[in-house]
Amino acid sequence: MRNIACLMLIAWCCAPRLSLASDCFQIRVIDAGTKRGIPLVELKTVNEIQYVTDSNGIAAVNEPGLVNQEVYFFIRSHGYEYPADGFGYRGKKLKVTSGGNAVLELKRINVAERLYRITGGGIYRDSLLTGEPVPLKHPVLNAQVLGSDSVQNTLFQGRVYWFWGDTNRTSYPLGNFQVPGAVSELPGQGGLPIERGINLEYFVDASGFASQTCPMPGAGPTWIDALVTLKDESGRERLFAKYVKVKAPLTVYERGLVEFNSETNQFEKRKTFDFDAPLYPVGHPVRYEMEGRDYLLFGLEIPLIRVPATMDALGELSEYETYSYFQPGAKKGLWTVDRDDQGHVKYAWRKGVPPLSYELEQMLIAEQQLRPEEAFFQFRDLKTKQRVQLHNSSVAWNAYRGKWTMIASQKNGTSMLGEIWYSEADSPLGPWKWGHKIVTHDRYSFYNPKQHPLFARENGRLIYFEGTYTTLFSGNKVKTPRYDYNQIMYRLDLSDPRIAAEQFTQ
Repeated sequence: MRNIACLMLIAWCCAPRLSLASDCFQIRVIDAGTKRGIPLVELKTVNEIQYVTDSNGIAAVNEPGLVNQEVYFFIRSHGYEYPADGFGYRGKKLKVTSGGNAVLELKRINVAERLYRITGGGIYRDSLLTGEPVPLKHPVLNAQVLGSDSVQNTLFQGRVYWFWGDTNRTSYPLGNFQVPGAVSELPGQGGLPIERGINLEYFVDASGFASQTCPMPGAGPTWIDALVTLKDESGRERLFAKYVKVKAPLTVYERGLVEFNSETNQFEKRKTFDFDAPLYPVGHPVRYEMEGRDYLLFGLEIPLIRVPATMDALGELSEYETYSYFQPGAKKGLWTVDRDDQGHVKYAWRKGVPPLSYELEQMLIAEQQLRPEEAFFQFRDLKTKQRVQLHNSSVAWNAYRGKWTMIASQKNGTSMLGEIWYSEADSPLGPWKWGHKIVTHDRYSFYNPKQHPLFARENGRLIYFEGTYTTLFSGNKVKTPRYDYNQIMYRLDLSDPRIAAEQFTQ
């Protein structure tokens, strides 16, 4: 028995295996157009071994049994395509060798280009395993964060402040449900070029895990949105957000206003809002001048809520108005359409009524209070002319187009919440009439997109946005390792002829 054991040990030691960085077989997957590495490409063998490319577009194959073998890899990636063979298979046979490499090119179907993952573990795992350089200070684990829900960010005191929703950790299935946060430097001012990545400096607790920045009293998680920087009378910048408390299943039971204390890196409660008030800050704020006054616009689908851009007004819900045709004074849920003497829908800035939404307008149409052609929400696909229901959006001014640009997620598209659209208009209020799909997902969600005008380049020709990549609400039970429940950055080139400006003026 001893001799057999010795022979087995010698055989194992002498067998080819992929364990060290130099031993891994590197597969680099690149965009056929830009030649940049593509993150989130799935490479699967015939026996279901799956590799997923990191943010450099690299997969490190480290399976001992595959060394010196010709191995077929099925190739799949959301919004990208590899040619099919005569049997309809999309993949490539590669000779796997210790320390070897191969390059594969994919055609990009998406208009927007996937750049890198922002949050979570293993962002550049495979690059490190194959000895490739990486741009991040923390390329495989930062503040013990494995995954984070929807982002809020803004410029404050010369740095970019970032906050997220529920966040997973390495040491236990339950993580941070009270708003983790981080800061980063602006590109050109100590930060990385935005096309390369973002070095996040998390606020951490004694254990090294991303700390709670908004532990508001009450059961359940705390979430924030409507993050905005305002100046007080002395000119000092102050950072505010709306918070909500959430109980199972996903029920909001409290909302209010918090202010960030940069000395303690904690949000402090300033006010609890009347929960029955129909208007309050929500979504990603937009600054806009109307009638000679500076306003903040808020909204989920479209920013149809306004409030004067002052600290006092921000916390006073009686100052909030929405652009609407609802008659004021009606009981909650019994909204009626206001019309002029000629029977035309009468729009005005109104207090005490809820913001318009697709669902509300569909209810009014069903009640025959509103004709379909009178609805405010007329967003349609440029290609098919079919109506598109928006879920959430992020709106920003774009100097390159001389227009307001919208990055929006779709509800009930080819995936439940995984389709992203681009549109533009003369005003942040719209009309948002035509859209072009720029990102698609196969049975995967990519919700709560956030456009980043802070990072736009070449006078706005290149714009950047991110969203949350997750199986939540998708019906898909198979989660992408390392990527699931994390933020992914995209770049959109507004000179792309597929989204030519004249299309949006039809």
